[in-house]
Amino acid sequence: MAIAHLAAEIESVSFTDLSRNPKGVATRAAALGRLRVTHRDAPDMMLTTVARAEHAEENLTTASRLFLALMKQDDGARSLQLALPEVFPWARHLDAEETRAFTEELLGALSDAAELGAGEAVHRAVVSWRATARVNADPDQLRESLRPLDGDVLGQVEVRG
Repeated sequence: MAIAHLAAEIESVSFTDLSRNPKGVATRAAALGRLRVTHRDAPDMMLTTVARAEHAEENLTTASRLFLALMKQDDGARSLQLALPEVFPWARHLDAEETRAFTEELLGALSDAAELGAGEAVHRAVVSWRATARVNADPDQLRESLRPLDGDVLGQVEVRG
């Protein structure tokens, strides 16, 4: 299920509704499990119960640990790498070494998200590898990226201590 599809299923209230009727909004959020709070001048927020948030964290930790355990086995690692284009169709533009590196980075990022609460690491890994796939998919961009640099194109580097 796509993230955009999930977002469409979540009921929402405005921040104004929350400030005017906090008890009613909290009751509704508890009944629904989660409730999006929209805010005109700030990012939307998600109101949920602690139990639901803890279950989501537990699920992420379990999945992350399972995938890391699979990566330690040759067959498991190969299966994960073969499954990558199913999850990320653009990954077909990565070569075997890039696919292995993406898989390792993604699983490390999932572990960081699960164990450290560093959820942005997953997003960064996906975005950076998608950019690599985009370059690989365009022959002109790939050729340009592989072109040797002539001379000192960046200029002198000053080291400050």
